[in-house]
Amino acid sequence: MRGHRALTALVVTFLFVSSTVAVAGAPVAAQSPDAVQQQAGPTIRGSPDLAVSVAQPTINAGETNSVTLQVTNDGDLDRGPADARALVTTARNVRVEADADNTPLTVETGTVAIGSVAESRPGEAPIAVGVPSDVDPGTYEIDVEVRYSHTYQQSGNVVYDRQKTIDREVTVEVSDDARFEITNVTTDAQVGDQGTLEAEIKNIGADTASEATVTLESASAGLAFGQSPRDSARVGHLEPGETATVTYDVAFAGGAPVRDYALDGTVTFDTSEGYQRVDQSPSASVRPGAEQQFTIDNVESDLYVGEQGDIQGTVTNDGPATARNVVVQYAEQSPSVIPVERSVAVGTLGPGESAEFRLPIEVGQEAEAVASTADIAVQYRTAELERRAYQDLELLFDIAPERDRFDVEVADRTLETGGARTLSVEVTNNLNETVGDVEARLFTDDPIATGDTDTGYAQTIEPGETVTMTFDLSATASATPGSTYPISFDFRYDDANGDSQLSDTVRVPIDVTESESGGLPIGPIVVLLVVVIGAGGAVVWYRRR
Repeated sequence: MRGHRALTALVVTFLFVSSTVAVAGAPVAAQSPDAVQQQAGPTIRGSPDLAVSVAQPTINAGETNSVTLQVTNDGDLDRGPADARALVTTARNVRVEADADNTPLTVETGTVAIGSVAESRPGEAPIAVGVPSDVDPGTYEIDVEVRYSHTYQQSGNVVYDRQKTIDREVTVEVSDDARFEITNVTTDAQVGDQGTLEAEIKNIGADTASEATVTLESASAGLAFGQSPRDSARVGHLEPGETATVTYDVAFAGGAPVRDYALDGTVTFDTSEGYQRVDQSPSASVRPGAEQQFTIDNVESDLYVGEQGDIQGTVTNDGPATARNVVVQYAEQSPSVIPVERSVAVGTLGPGESAEFRLPIEVGQEAEAVASTADIAVQYRTAELERRAYQDLELLFDIAPERDRFDVEVADRTLETGGARTLSVEVTNNLNETVGDVEARLFTDDPIATGDTDTGYAQTIEPGETVTMTFDLSATASATPGSTYPISFDFRYDDANGDSQLSDTVRVPIDVTESESGGLPIGPIVVLLVVVIGAGGAVVWYRRR
């Protein structure tokens, strides 16, 4: 009996404990999202619904196209208030990856992260799609994988998130419109010069283009189309596979490097259906010729202050092109060094060829005898006979001090006291030009005197030529033997231009010597006669008294 009671008590105790545990655990077992919202607030449940599309699906063959994938969101709110919709419909950390497997197209972009995509804020994922040039026009499918995370439910303060991956497809269309390629670009322009640029434009598309206009643009300051960085040329009608040549006037800046200059092309045209299209894919490059250059060397001058002389040198065409009708021009402006002829022609010079030149220069009396410089320009014509000039040249030459225009040489410079003689004078033309109507005049001072012939004449005297002139010269009795007295000459003449000129005075020393006649000197005889006459007069006066 006692054992039965003990067993009964044990069972009752177990049932009581079990009941107590079950009651204590009941709240935990009831913690579902719905139970939580009943205790802490409403449950919000929903999800994003993403779609992928392409606003501009047309792409071109033979190039890499930029395609923008638009990701839109038309989410679902399954449960909860409307003002909490964005909480469960927004896709976060959206990542887009596309591929074009099983098509001739190539997606050249990897994963693109675009952030959050809400119902009111779509996202964009730009991708690069390469299209072979030989691909057939038509439509092609691109697979798009979109990965994102989102909140699918919130119950009170408890949030439930998940990550999701969806697959979508977008359709692109390889256009059958006309497309263009610049196949060749050449120019005859050199650095520092202007010329013509020719570009060959080819329709590589499947449709005919009409009213086509080709615009080329340079991004470099070294290449310009006239005064602008761009220029347009009309092509007109181009069938598929047809090529046309367009021409532009271009100029390359002086000192620009010889390299390839990039050109961006734009073709505006009408399709066969009459729609206007723009193809901005053409590009090319062009290389100018090296800058035409000249050098001047072997410079010599025979310039003197107050005279006309020459600057001589050699001009060389350093290339790269032949220079026609080359003219060397003295470009310096100076009030004291004046070119008689400002330019001199040397003919046509091929690359590496040289020619000598001579520039006549007039040096004024006010010029200084120093080393001087002068700017020189070389003018020439191109193969198309267009005039050009190269101005980066300089001459270095010397101007010598003023000199006697005529040298006077007297072989016998002696003259006896009280004597007279004919003086032979050798006159040399020191000028660099032939002079004419040369008249020399002799000037003396007491006790030296001129005779009947005090002038000499020569019809012409060549540069460096010497002529002999004769003059009469005498010395009075008062000339002191052993003394030197100056005589002087000046010369009036006509220069090479026919202008009358007067030289500076040239002085020559004359040495007076004792008379060698053998009789009494004239001076003592005169003194003796005066004494005798005086004495005779005194005797006559005395007798008359």
